[in-house]
Amino acid sequence: MGKRRRVEERGNKRRPAVVGGMIAVVVGGAGLGVYALYGGAAADDGSAAAANGKQVPRVRADAPSATEAKALAARFLTAWQKGEAARAAAVTDDSAAATALLTGYTKDAHITDVTLTAGKAAGVRVPFSVKATVKYKDIGKPLAYDSALTVVRNPKNGKAQVDWHASVVHPDLQDGDTLVTGDSGTPPVKAVDRDGGELTAAKYPSLGTVLDGLREKYGKKAGGKAGVELQVVRGKASKAKKASDKTLLELSEGTPGTVRTTLNPALQAAAERQVAKTARSSVVVLRPSTGEILAVANASRGFNTAFNGSLAPGSTMKVITSSLLIDKGLASAGKTHPCPKTFTYGGWKFHNDDDFEIKGGSFKASFARSCNTAFISQAPELSDDSLTKQAQQVFGLSMNNWAIGVPSFDGSVPVQSKAQMAASLIGQGGVRMNPLNMASVAATVKSGAFHQPYLVAPSVDGRTLASASRTLSPSTLSQLRELMNYTAAAGTAAEAMSGLGPDYGAKTGSAEVDNQDKPNGWFTAYRGDLAAAGVVQAGGHGGDTAGPIVASLLRMGG
Repeated sequence: MGKRRRVEERGNKRRPAVVGGMIAVVVGGAGLGVYALYGGAAADDGSAAAANGKQVPRVRADAPSATEAKALAARFLTAWQKGEAARAAAVTDDSAAATALLTGYTKDAHITDVTLTAGKAAGVRVPFSVKATVKYKDIGKPLAYDSALTVVRNPKNGKAQVDWHASVVHPDLQDGDTLVTGDSGTPPVKAVDRDGGELTAAKYPSLGTVLDGLREKYGKKAGGKAGVELQVVRGKASKAKKASDKTLLELSEGTPGTVRTTLNPALQAAAERQVAKTARSSVVVLRPSTGEILAVANASRGFNTAFNGSLAPGSTMKVITSSLLIDKGLASAGKTHPCPKTFTYGGWKFHNDDDFEIKGGSFKASFARSCNTAFISQAPELSDDSLTKQAQQVFGLSMNNWAIGVPSFDGSVPVQSKAQMAASLIGQGGVRMNPLNMASVAATVKSGAFHQPYLVAPSVDGRTLASASRTLSPSTLSQLRELMNYTAAAGTAAEAMSGLGPDYGAKTGSAEVDNQDKPNGWFTAYRGDLAAAGVVQAGGHGGDTAGPIVASLLRMGG
């Protein structure tokens, strides 16, 4: 991905005046009053003299000390342990939310005999352990886990307070979630791989969120019987992020129904090993001829980035853009194509990495070297919705209609204009994808048609899979495969894909992210009847980071 243009805004903005360590903001005619309030002579008691002569106490703005954090944590934990929800909530910065969740901890989750033990504070962060008993009717089981809280300074009154989030009560809670104990309502499921082997989070750590999703979707359809459980029940915000309810403790065993998935046990195990080596990495492997998902893995366990991530895909998006340009006669694999150092469109100046240029080179050379300006230069010839239509009509993306068997995100390619439209051509702007989406893009190129990915066969529940309204012409498809094959053999993907040819193709990508030192590294590729994509967040260039992960899994195919 090339260097992102940074836009600087200059104007006659008034800057706040810093007076005696305080900020005085001049607003209309109130400037003198504000200055007098914060900059007047200090009174003997440490308060400031206002314009009307009254004393205004100074508000502390420094970070809480470790001593304050320890003392406040003790007050909070003591009140919580005694079941005094309102008293504990009073020392947080969101007493209403804290009261509701702490009250529900006893009333709805049926957690009793709580013992909270603070650990050693690390500045304003105080870890603590929880030991309790979950009692429901005549059943009781011990509960133990670790959590932590952070102490902050209230900007209005300077008091130290607990920075309230639901995760303080339990690390698996997100804001808006609740804890509930009772008949689960949803029977457990026994998920199995394509060969009938049981899938567990203990054996395949990445599958925790997937197994939760399978239970939520198929628990009542698979023929099992519900048990009694302590569960995280997701709120609206969590559900919007595709999070599933989660079982924390099983008090009485239900009878599980069986759900067969398309996962390949050997590939799943290999994917788990690969992401374990690289922080913030995610990968998906598909079968292009059918759309079956053969493996999914994430280095981070709490969120399934591989299925639900929403990240700029960087230059891997050029696979879709190339198909569009070839379709419209704006590019041809073997013909000369411009790749200048920079190109300005919509008021933005777009760059190539290190401002390289290819003089007199072909479009194939620009694709293989990932020349940004080769794509941006065609923006004036495109309509605002051209890329959106291509992604939807050919690659089945950005229509919010995939039904893979568990929650997933099927990409977003919004209609944009001017500079943002141009940026979307190289996978920036408003375009958002995840490894599942980009593996599907490679699979579509390999198979010649879009097959919606799926983890559970549609025959299990009679659901309808998404479809694309058209396929690429034979000429466009042939050229697109030529571009990806050349990139795998002699372009930016060559090192990772070494030895995997000749029936292969690939595309690398690096997507810049605000406030991140290194870009997200992307890689999508196919070999034989396997297609895969991976991302390493803040990893750097895709060929060096995500590339080896993807290539290692493709080596396992025929």
